[in-house]
Amino acid sequence: MNPDDPRAQRTRARLKAAVLDLAAQQELATITVSALAKRAEVNRATVYLHYPDVDALVTDAMEDTVAAVARAAALCPLDAPRDRAPEPLGELFGHVTANATLYARMLGPQGSARFAARMRERLTGELAGRFADGRRPAGWDDVPVDVHAAYLAGALVGVIAHWVAEDRRGGAEGAALAFWRLFRTGSQAVPEGH
Repeated sequence: MNPDDPRAQRTRARLKAAVLDLAAQQELATITVSALAKRAEVNRATVYLHYPDVDALVTDAMEDTVAAVARAAALCPLDAPRDRAPEPLGELFGHVTANATLYARMLGPQGSARFAARMRERLTGELAGRFADGRRPAGWDDVPVDVHAAYLAGALVGVIAHWVAEDRRGGAEGAALAFWRLFRTGSQAVPEGH
């Protein structure tokens, strides 16, 4: 199968739409290949021709979202005031709010470990690239760039997972501000002796 073939691209698009539709209605662990094939109006063999399992499909379906989340996190100016979350972070949490059920299912206990790992990888890559380009806060020279980026990426994924699983107090703005305050602390040097 040629992935550049327009028919294959259309089929993959239908499969992605179907899995996201099903994931909005039920836990990922309960989505069967049969139900997925039926929703996408293809046969089961076609699903397996394109994806080895539902987890791989849902991770691929969320790839654009993961990339957008990673870009938004990397765009945050680290010198923005502590009392106001940067606009890209507000937009990111607005997106998460609009898709809270899907994120809760993707990052919850029965969610997709592959998706969570992919999200951390993309965030780590974006932040490490930013830090390597000289846009890293001063005072972190004793911590490898990739470790610093992984730390912050894990924190963001953890906060998103916690927030969508809870009652979402404070709305998107409150979550963005709380994360921003933590993010700034994790991105700024701690004075020696503290």
